[in-house]
Amino acid sequence: MNNKKYTVVDLFCGAGGLSRGFLDANFDVVLGVDFDAAALQTFEANHGFTKTMNLDLFNHDNINKIKKYLDDNKIKLDVLVGGPPCQGFSLAGKREENDKRNILYSAMVKTAKLLQPKIVVLENVPGMLKLYDGKVAERIKNDFTELGYKVKAKVLYAPNFGVPQIRKRVVFVGVKEELGDFSYPTPKVNPDDYVTCEQAISDLPSLENDNDYSLDKVRDYVTEPKSEYQKIMRKNSKNVKNHFPTKHAQKTIDNISKIPDGGNYKDLPPEESKKFKYHESLTRYCSKKPSLTIDTGHRTHFHYKYNRITSVRENARLQSFPDDFIFYGSKQQQYKQVGNAVPPLLGKAIAEKIKEVLDNEKV
Repeated sequence: MNNKKYTVVDLFCGAGGLSRGFLDANFDVVLGVDFDAAALQTFEANHGFTKTMNLDLFNHDNINKIKKYLDDNKIKLDVLVGGPPCQGFSLAGKREENDKRNILYSAMVKTAKLLQPKIVVLENVPGMLKLYDGKVAERIKNDFTELGYKVKAKVLYAPNFGVPQIRKRVVFVGVKEELGDFSYPTPKVNPDDYVTCEQAISDLPSLENDNDYSLDKVRDYVTEPKSEYQKIMRKNSKNVKNHFPTKHAQKTIDNISKIPDGGNYKDLPPEESKKFKYHESLTRYCSKKPSLTIDTGHRTHFHYKYNRITSVRENARLQSFPDDFIFYGSKQQQYKQVGNAVPPLLGKAIAEKIKEVLDNEKV
């Protein structure tokens, strides 16, 4: 077994779900780069001795600052990872081919060309594989192939890797030609054993009749862990942070109180349900299934039991962030950081397979 710690730089790092997975797989995450100050504060606080750089990667001249930092610290990069903002690729909203967000990934291409990492990992929403008849995916593959990488792409399903959330991500992996072949991780969990919402968050304080809305309030665990997943999430934490209530309109509370576990607005009386147009409006998570995809904070997904949206900490649990991973910034920024992240357990599964390739490299 090779115990060397391989180095990682994370572009568009956000809070660092992907790189947290690499950290947990015993990689050395040396740098996180983003243009979101709150997310960078979260990243730096949760990744050991890593550093962060607040850089606008629309300006590709800033890539030179990354190289200078690595050169000054005598760091040879092994793995470049990143998730360019996915809104331009997303199946929601406008999908304009010239949306500048769709070419932010080119900053990763230029960074790879400059730093020559052994492996590049680029993740995004699955829809971009077919967007514009596959032109975007083809361009990504071609750009990295021209730099000497063997490139693969595959959609991975988070529940297969122990994440209690229905979430798919497409993962491109480029490996330098002289290295061995990369194999994607195979499912670690059978569908019958997917971690459910209840197994993920049922031990957290209910927040019922809790009117303390302060973001820095620390709450105590009120029960012992009720599942193996909860034991893992609580392993290095003595209390609960990022767990605060949201003040809802009384009408919203009245409506959601009429909806059963796993239901939605269609369970309301007809005269009420017809007022809702969005197909996920007033959706209660199903306690016996993984949650729906965690978003960046809009108020349509509710706790399977309580008449409120899930808290930042509950969303973090559903994303597989352990309780000792603390989020910083405003309430909205915290929800955004959690929703935009790659689930760490999924990141770890990818990282373990990448480590196999690096361990097998001929010296």
